[in-house]
Amino acid sequence: QVQLVESGGGLVQAGDSLRLSCTASGRMSAYPLGWFRQASGKERESVAAITWNSDNTRYADSVKGRFTISRDNAKNTMFLQMNSLKPEDTAVYYCAALRNFYSDYEPPYWGKGTLVTVSS
Repeated sequence: QVQLVESGGGLVQAGDSLRLSCTASGRMSAYPLGWFRQASGKERESVAAITWNSDNTRYADSVKGRFTISRDNAKNTMFLQMNSLKPEDTAVYYCAALRNFYSDYEPPYWGKGTLVTVSS
C-alpha cells in the first residue's frame, strides 16, 4: 500500500515557476511515478513520468522544456519543477504510482491533488 500526498500548488502569474512535491508513505521506490493534471471541464491527462531509479523520464508535448520531473527515493518524495508557467497550465495536479513506466493505465495509487492556478 502506498499513500501519496501532493503539496506546493498555489496562485502564480504567467512566466513564474512553481515546484510541486509528492510525498509517499509506503514503498514508493518500487514504482515508476507520474504527474497528471486535470483542468476544469477537461479529462485528466498525463504530464510526466519517471522510472523507479530515475534513469528515464517522459513528458507531455505541452510541457516539454518547461517542466522537470525528479524523485528522491531516500526521502520518498517526487518533484515537478514547473517553469515558464502559462494560464493553460492551470489545473489540479495529481501524483500517482504507475503500473508501468510506459503506460498510464489505471495507476494503482493516487494522491488527492494540489491546485495550480496561473493568472495571465
